[in-house]
Amino acid sequence: MDRPIAVAAGHICLDVTPVFPPEAAGRAGTWLQPGSLTQVGRAELHTGGAVANTGLAMRRFGVEVRLLGKVGRDPFGALVRRMLEEDGGAQGLVEDPESDTSYSVVLSPPGMDRIFLHNPGANATFGPDDIAPETLEGACWFHFGYPPLMERLYRNAGQGLEAVLRKAREAGLAVSLDLAAVDPTSEAGKEDWRTILGRVLPLVDVFVPSWEELCFMIDRPRYEEVLRRAGGGEATAVLSLSRDVEPLAEEAVKLGAKNLLLKCGAAGFYYRTGGADALSGMAEALGRDMTPWVNLRGFQRSYRPARVLSGTGAGDSTIAAFLAALLRGWPPEDCLRLAAATGASCVEAYDALGGLLPLEEQEKRIRAGLETQDLLRP
Repeated sequence: MDRPIAVAAGHICLDVTPVFPPEAAGRAGTWLQPGSLTQVGRAELHTGGAVANTGLAMRRFGVEVRLLGKVGRDPFGALVRRMLEEDGGAQGLVEDPESDTSYSVVLSPPGMDRIFLHNPGANATFGPDDIAPETLEGACWFHFGYPPLMERLYRNAGQGLEAVLRKAREAGLAVSLDLAAVDPTSEAGKEDWRTILGRVLPLVDVFVPSWEELCFMIDRPRYEEVLRRAGGGEATAVLSLSRDVEPLAEEAVKLGAKNLLLKCGAAGFYYRTGGADALSGMAEALGRDMTPWVNLRGFQRSYRPARVLSGTGAGDSTIAAFLAALLRGWPPEDCLRLAAATGASCVEAYDALGGLLPLEEQEKRIRAGLETQDLLRP
């Protein structure tokens, strides 16, 4: 397949990221106090969400990508459209005149994980009728991201999400699915995600959630126990492979996950593929023998970044590199290494795209001795 065509669909927004000075490190407890003033630098404005972060990154990695998302008829929507057009096209963008465009204020001070203030906006009204048949024509892959932030899709036990994924499957595309963090106090936080995932995962070829997202949804006691263990720090910093990661992956497989890439923060990601039957959808969509991918299992350690400016989009860019390398026919071990190395490159910039390198250049860095990190407990 010379230049594969993929569709990146789902959640899209405008990210507004204030740049914090280095001296802001460790002061998070003071700069959100009522009545306080914290001086910051310029505001970085970038498109965000799975459509932009994963889709645009896949374009940079040599895949033709059609972007499919929904915005409002407002200044933010016009800005998102203009940004996408500058990055290669916004033909699949749907406009909802009755909704606001989604946006996030991303607080990413030095030395701590990000805090998001998010308005889902027009994403809440996205449904299967927003997918025009011509968007899927000639494509081989359909990547969908962030359904927990898209109300119409998770309501009614996930009927809308099922309809979206089934539409792609019936058009002959392989399907990958990413999740998003859930606000426990929101309507999405009250949904039965185990039931939703059990409904849709049989339609998914590659499931690519983060550990926190998936564990919150299907194993809340384990999630809360890990948070207690973390003592206010990042949950992924205290994960154990045998105690926390592998059991959660096993639960995902029981729910119907055929092939899994489970992101574990700065440590890297766990991967697990199925047998020939689990790979048959990809084989048919890509027109390729998937035997090298049969029954793989392991943990891909992350690579050490040169600097850490922001984690924005790191998970999305990891997925983008993995999918792009897979679609372009790279061997499994190269797809996994490129995904991990790309996640490390991403955190070296404030936005999701600024730190990305072409896959060929990233491969050269790996072969030149790019250092991995051993951050996951046994």
